[in-house]
Amino acid sequence: MQRMGMALRLKDGSAEAYKAYHGEVWPEVLEKLRECNIRNYSIYFKDDFLFSYFEYHGDDLEADRLRMASHAKTREWWAEMEEVFHLD
Repeated sequence: MQRMGMALRLKDGSAEAYKAYHGEVWPEVLEKLRECNIRNYSIYFKDDFLFSYFEYHGDDLEADRLRMASHAKTREWWAEMEEVFHLD
């Protein structure tokens, strides 16, 4: 198992939209995470900053990332999330 973490900042004024989206994550996205060997995915929120953590239980993280990226519903979710993240 590998433990992974990432820190991100939300765009100003995006906290409520972020919380609303993540209050009801699309089931297809959650299923694809499981299929790609991701477990214990947690996101911590404080002052417009996010820290995400997950455990990877597979043997080829890059292949699983590519598999996730090829999933249409996951790409659609990511496109929605781009609206709330600060990407500079």
